[in-house]
Amino acid sequence: MNHGITPNTNVMLHLGLGSFHRAHQAVYVQALIDSGDDSWALAGGNLRADMLDVIEALQQQNGQYTLETVAPNGERFYKTISAIRQIIPFDEQLSGLVDLGSSMQTKIISFTVTEAGYYLTDKDELDLTFADLHADLERVKSGAVGYSIYGALVTILKPRMANNAGPVTLLNCDNLRHNGKRFRKGLLQFIDLLGDTALKSWVEANTTSPNDMVDRITPRPTPAVRESVKAATGIDDPAALMGETFIQWVIEDNFIAGRPAWEKVGVEMVESVTPYEEAKIRILNASHSCIAWAGTLRGYTYIHEGTLDPEIRQLAFDYVTNDVMPCLTPSPLDLAAYRDVVLDRFSNEAIRDTNQRVAMDGFSKIPGYIAPTFRDCIAQGKSFDDVAVLPALFLTYLQRWHRGQIAYEYQDQAMNQAAAHAICESDDVVAAFCADATLWGSLANEPALVDAVRRAYGKVQRFNTAS
Repeated sequence: MNHGITPNTNVMLHLGLGSFHRAHQAVYVQALIDSGDDSWALAGGNLRADMLDVIEALQQQNGQYTLETVAPNGERFYKTISAIRQIIPFDEQLSGLVDLGSSMQTKIISFTVTEAGYYLTDKDELDLTFADLHADLERVKSGAVGYSIYGALVTILKPRMANNAGPVTLLNCDNLRHNGKRFRKGLLQFIDLLGDTALKSWVEANTTSPNDMVDRITPRPTPAVRESVKAATGIDDPAALMGETFIQWVIEDNFIAGRPAWEKVGVEMVESVTPYEEAKIRILNASHSCIAWAGTLRGYTYIHEGTLDPEIRQLAFDYVTNDVMPCLTPSPLDLAAYRDVVLDRFSNEAIRDTNQRVAMDGFSKIPGYIAPTFRDCIAQGKSFDDVAVLPALFLTYLQRWHRGQIAYEYQDQAMNQAAAHAICESDDVVAAFCADATLWGSLANEPALVDAVRRAYGKVQRFNTAS
């Protein structure tokens, strides 16, 4: 039963009540509560007026919902999650988030806003060419509420500073390499642009931003999940969601105001997250995108269909084996075993994860997931023909999008649509694609990159078979 947040409970306020948070961080807090440790509770809300039906359902259910997990053999398990003790409805002033975020009871502010929501260049500088970010900066300068992660945190942290509410950990839970460090640089740059020296000094002295690595495949909930939950439990839960049984969280132990005893429920608390996040981002995330782009080109709907296609699976296998593993060796992980586990997870038909969900945000995923392997291979004088297949697939996919021939709506927060259409209309699409600074940063126009992508582009056309 949900009892709300009691006065002696420490609060972790989460920004972004999407499926991943509810199937990941909330699960670990729930495990602690189930063990008898109820010293921490979650609260959360969104920075934008989205997911209104889910938020309303969660409010009506006092934050409680059902999580269905599906094993690779198809076996299903059901768990009631009640760790989110306060659902904060959206309002344009973010008043509920500000009130709780500026309370001494809140010790951690965590967030999942997708990797595209950080607007960082490959040099970890804010890219103000993004209209959304520039508009948000101007709003906050004028004294209005911010809705980007940076603007929203400024909106929350200024009254926290004024209230003398004490230090707070800012915990990035997105798939962003060195996510805590990079987010922090972006936040401090945002505050610099505001000219708020007092707030910057307070943030530097009163917050930490641990790096962490998160992993669990969590598809967008469908009506079928709600029906499955009702059939198995008798509960009609409009906020039900589903994920795979695999779950992992590795966190740098750098919390300024205390933290839950996560190590007691399977979280790996470490000094450095780097080898874990590099393996996850380059092996899992990049392969996921590879399969989604290739699978879409072949006319598949789901990730498991592409993974079970021998040719597509081989693309991902070769990319990891021939180009990624040499770059990441030595590693504390068994990289070959990790590769095989990842591909087996992607093959789970019961998850029914869509290509639409995984294919999104290519203009963030190329620089975040894929370009680092190019840089390593170039620096080490190694071949990169297999990693070149991934951007070649995305370029082919982008051309299909340009012609209106993708079977679903493609979402990409970092993409300038006019620039993307211009790439596809170029006389030399490969050269134009490899010249795009958003995608490639300092690698843009690199002759070796252009040559490798051009060779790969010719090879991947055999996957471009969907009508």
